[in-house]
Amino acid sequence: MKKKTISKILCLAVFFLGISSNAQVKKWTLEECVLYALENNISIKQSQLDLKTSDVEKLEAVGNFLPTVSTNANYSINTGANINPATNQFNNETFKSFSAQANGGVTLFNGFLNWRTYQRSKLNRIANTYRLDKMKDDIMLSVANNFLEILSLKEQLRVLQNQNKITKENLDRTKALIDAGSLPAGDIYELRATDAGQEQQIINAQNNLLISKVALCQMLLLEDYINFDVAEQEFNAELSSVLDENPHTIFEKAKQTVNDIKVAAQDVEVAKKDVQISKSAYMPTLSGFLGYNARWSESTPLSFQDQIYLFDGTAIGLQLTVPILNGFSTRGRVQRSKISQERSQYLLKQAELDLETNVYKAYNDVVNSKKLYEAAQKTSEARKFAYQFSKERFDVGLQNSFDFSQSSIAYENAQSEEVRAKYDYIFKTKILEFYFGMPIIQKQ
Repeated sequence: MKKKTISKILCLAVFFLGISSNAQVKKWTLEECVLYALENNISIKQSQLDLKTSDVEKLEAVGNFLPTVSTNANYSINTGANINPATNQFNNETFKSFSAQANGGVTLFNGFLNWRTYQRSKLNRIANTYRLDKMKDDIMLSVANNFLEILSLKEQLRVLQNQNKITKENLDRTKALIDAGSLPAGDIYELRATDAGQEQQIINAQNNLLISKVALCQMLLLEDYINFDVAEQEFNAELSSVLDENPHTIFEKAKQTVNDIKVAAQDVEVAKKDVQISKSAYMPTLSGFLGYNARWSESTPLSFQDQIYLFDGTAIGLQLTVPILNGFSTRGRVQRSKISQERSQYLLKQAELDLETNVYKAYNDVVNSKKLYEAAQKTSEARKFAYQFSKERFDVGLQNSFDFSQSSIAYENAQSEEVRAKYDYIFKTKILEFYFGMPIIQKQ
């Protein structure tokens, strides 16, 4: 009975462990990583806060058009000689008094300051929208780079592990031949050194893979670094259609799509509006006001209601303020805003120059990385045949272990370089396609 119970418990444990392990095996695709980063990345969240700040600025700009309304009330106990607020006479006695006021004002004209401030708030919101889009573009490129780097490192790790597996098989075979007296004992030393070197490379590759996974997890705000893994997606290193275009055409398209230029151009518009806002201080300000007040004092024989009715008052009027001289502060603000406008125009020009440089560099990077990848493929293929030939000679005793190990290491390095060149070409192609307005991820 006890054996059956133990057997059932073990079966249930294995079952639930299987469920738990399956639940942890979450393979993230590139699209899932990008979309998750867009929702959770800290830098994007900070840019979203900037956009919310723009909404607050716009709300404040709208509020400038509304009238201001305020009220105040005062209750006091007066001792000694004080002016009675109800009779405006000096009373040398203790008495209680109460007064209240309500005031309203509205700006009728202030050199179009309110209107220009409202326009600036809209322009600034557009600029922050472009900044948010730029941040999203940067994050998507970074995620794609990290994702492809993980795939590259995983492929390189498999190459190292497969080569080490073959080395261990040859090591066992050589040991058996030495034990049988068919080979001298010294033939195993080089194979042991090769095996140890490959194990060291595997450890380094595993460490680099873990570091790359941690970097992507941090970008996604994920904390489970150990169980995080990406899906084995196949990215074909095929010739992209963007290479059918010349760099100048790609640059002209990039000026319309890349958010760096949009941000710089919008900053110029904001700077122009700042100049107009600073010039508003040269204009006079006309405002209207309306006020109401009432008062009461206990030293008067009239009731509270009668006093409030009799001793109330209103004020209504217009106020005109004309700036004449303010120590050149307005002139200084205008000059500074003009300098800022000129600086923003230079920044726009510099952004266009940087974009042109980046596009031409990206184009050349794709062309060169394609050539390097093709060369790496040829080298890997040649090293493969050389390795197979070397292995055949080693298997029949026509080649020593040192020469065979050198051939094996050369083939291993060629395979790793082919993998690295492949993913380097893929990512650089993604960058060039991004400049041409092509999406970083293709939604299924």
